[in-house]
Amino acid sequence: MTTSELVHAPPVALTLGDAISDAFVIARRHLIRYQRDPQTLVFLFVQPIMFILLFSYVFGGSIDIPGMDYTSFLVPGIIAQTVTFNNVGTSIAIAEDLQKGIMDRFRSLPMSGFSVIAGRVLTDLLVTTVTVVFMTAVGYLVGFRITTGFVPALAGLGLLVIFGFSFSWIAAFIGIKVNSVEVAQSAGFVWLFPLNFISSVFVVPATMPSALKAFADVNPITLTVDALRGLTVGGPVADPLVGALIWAAVISVVFGFLVVRAWDGLID
Repeated sequence: MTTSELVHAPPVALTLGDAISDAFVIARRHLIRYQRDPQTLVFLFVQPIMFILLFSYVFGGSIDIPGMDYTSFLVPGIIAQTVTFNNVGTSIAIAEDLQKGIMDRFRSLPMSGFSVIAGRVLTDLLVTTVTVVFMTAVGYLVGFRITTGFVPALAGLGLLVIFGFSFSWIAAFIGIKVNSVEVAQSAGFVWLFPLNFISSVFVVPATMPSALKAFADVNPITLTVDALRGLTVGGPVADPLVGALIWAAVISVVFGFLVVRAWDGLID
C-alpha cells in the first residue's frame, strides 16, 4: 500500500493523555523487538567496550592529561559518545518501518502521529539508561572510579538521559527523511564521527589547531562530557552543565518541530 492509497482513520479528538498513552504503546512495541532480537543489544555494547579497551591500553600511555589519569578522563567521554551512537538505531528503526509500510498502518489508526516518534524516543531513553550503567561498570573494570559521590553521579546520569533525548530527535528526523535503511545507517553515523572526535571525548581541545579548538569548545558533546567529568571525577561543573542543558533544549525544540513537519509531509 502506498501513501497515496492509504485510507486514513476518521478524525478524532486526541487529548494529551491519549498521545502519551499511544507513545508508551509504541515504546512497548520497540522493547518487544529488542526482546525478540537480543543480539541487537549485545552489539550496542561491543563497540564502546572496544573503544574503552583500545584507548585505555593502546593509546592511553602516550596521551597526557594534566591532573588526571587517562582512564578517568576517557570513560565519561566514551559513555557520552555511546549515547550518541546508540541513536543511530532510531534512524534505522524509523526508516525500516517506513520502508515496510508500518508507518502507513500507524497513520491509518486514530492515534497521534507524533506519538509514533515519541514512542521510539522513549525507548531510546531506557536504552540510554541501561547503556550508561553498563558502561560505568566496564569503566570500573579498567580503573575508572567515581570520586564525587552518589548524588553528583546520579545528576550525571540525568544529564546523559537529557543529552540522549535531544539527540534522539535528530536521529528521528534523519530516519523520516531518508529513503532506506542502508541510507539511514550511513546518514546516522556520518555526522556523529566528526562531532565526537572534534570534542573533548578523547583529548583536551587545547591540543587541537585553533579552528578545531574553537569548534570543540562550543560543541554540545564537549560541554556534556566536561560536565559529566566534573560530576563524576571532579572539576568545573556549572559552566559546561549550563551550556549542555541549553544545547539539549535548543536541539529538542528545533528537531522536535522538524520531526513534526517531516511527519506531516509524509501525507502531502
